[in-house]
Amino acid sequence: MSQSQESIKINWVNTLYLIISPIISVVALVYWFYKGWFNWNTAILFLVFASIIELSITAGYHRLFSHRTYKANTFVKLFFLCFGAAALQSSAYLWSLDHRVHHQHVDHKEKDPYSIKKGFMWAHITWLFYKQDEQLDEVHAPDLDDDKLVQWQHKYWVYLGAFFGFILPTLIAHFAWNDFFGGLFVVGFFRSVINHHATFLINSVSHCIGKQTYSDTHSARDNWFTALLTFGEGYHNFHHEFPSDYRNGIRFYHYDPSKWLIYGLSLIGWTYDLKRVNDSIISRKKEAMLAKAA
Repeated sequence: MSQSQESIKINWVNTLYLIISPIISVVALVYWFYKGWFNWNTAILFLVFASIIELSITAGYHRLFSHRTYKANTFVKLFFLCFGAAALQSSAYLWSLDHRVHHQHVDHKEKDPYSIKKGFMWAHITWLFYKQDEQLDEVHAPDLDDDKLVQWQHKYWVYLGAFFGFILPTLIAHFAWNDFFGGLFVVGFFRSVINHHATFLINSVSHCIGKQTYSDTHSARDNWFTALLTFGEGYHNFHHEFPSDYRNGIRFYHYDPSKWLIYGLSLIGWTYDLKRVNDSIISRKKEAMLAKAA
């Protein structure tokens, strides 16, 4: 492929934002501290928005829309779609298509969109610099095509992302404690960088560092550190082996707030039909790996 042909494949919007946003964030954060504008309310708002938006990716984009591991009422779906857009990781529709291709062709150097076989940085971020149109054209997702809320968000996700990710926190910080700058650059830009790279670590670190507890037929690994950063997504070997399970961390001591949220909402009827893999199947997989190691 010539250089001119290759440049056509570049997703310039993704590339520019993913390169420029960390620079803006660091400069703004230093300036915020330098000017003495640090505000605990803004710091707390940062944690709240970062958590809500990350959960909208993990429990929403990933476990609800990509894998259909449970069902949710309209309010829960709308919440995840609005705040998931604020993560600036595309629409739930395109995110889910990419992820389904990843599971179908995991580790395939060409067919897996973020294959670890193409290198750590490719799996972590570089794959997003390029358009994935050809791969997505081959995916058929009638459940997503027929979901009116998913299709609505797919159409307007940029506007939703701008409002819930930047405008809303800026308005809160400005009118509640007069920190317009912190609301925009700390809770907006810096938070988006943190959300991005927390999610990206699952595609990179969790495919090369950690335990292959249930299978070594793919590169996915259980990694407690990435689980901490992504509300439970780091139990990735389990997830790739049992993608239909609404849990990633299956033990009570596993840090998996996404699982706890989904289960908690089921107690009031807001989520339902939670899917779980039979314990005996999980045990057999684990025992087989232990025997193989021995």
